[in-house]
Amino acid sequence: MSPTESVLQVRGLTKAFGANTVLRGIDLDVPRGKVVALIGPSGSGKTTILRSLNGLEMPDAGSVTVGASVEKARGMDQALTVDFDAPQLSKKARSAQLAALRDRSAMVFQHYNLFPHKTVLQNVIEGPVQVQKRPRAEAVAEAEKLLARVGLLEKKDSYPFELSGGQQQRVGIVRALALRPQLLLFDEPTSALDPELVDDVLAVIKELADEGWTMVIVTHELAFARQTADEVVFMDGGVVVERGPASQVLRTPREERTQAFVRRLLHEI
Repeated sequence: MSPTESVLQVRGLTKAFGANTVLRGIDLDVPRGKVVALIGPSGSGKTTILRSLNGLEMPDAGSVTVGASVEKARGMDQALTVDFDAPQLSKKARSAQLAALRDRSAMVFQHYNLFPHKTVLQNVIEGPVQVQKRPRAEAVAEAEKLLARVGLLEKKDSYPFELSGGQQQRVGIVRALALRPQLLLFDEPTSALDPELVDDVLAVIKELADEGWTMVIVTHELAFARQTADEVVFMDGGVVVERGPASQVLRTPREERTQAFVRRLLHEI
């Protein structure tokens, strides 16, 4: 699959923390407008992949390519490839590459990561104004539209501590959308929420999927993955064990390791 056909290509991604190798040559393709769910046991490398895609983690080897942005006015009309096998790059050049990578993707974190001293509106416009240098009035207008979309416009002047966990996570999603990314990354977006708050967050993500946003989602919510994802990738031990359509992997997995994981998680539910 060429970069023109996909928003994301990952090739040979490898990462070790000391003697612990957490990614062992991962390949991944995400076509434009599709949703890929990463599932697997803790420590299988799922979050490390996401952090690598957003420039928050430095892989030891491999490459990440993000396709051309629809926003050609922002100078991103060409695909961006970050080759982690190129040690000859200066620290400054590598930092510039990672910044460009972060400009094309946006992360929604497990624990919200909102600035506690800023209001909801200030949290949402921080990236567009400070990083992307967009006019403040434009960023505010877009932020208010996005907050209204998730039912939080009336909370725009509130601080994170005044919000429920579900509301904070919806603000986190709005903050990501405000960056106008090509690729949305979700790291267990409901795992820190009380059970009664999960559905509202999942509903927002499902709407984004229906609208054609390209997403990679790390999740343990198998029913949600089955309803939302186009493809499910099961990881274990830093490798891809099985991948395929969500209905196939989550209903009739082929690999024994996948079967055992799905059975255990469904039993826990």
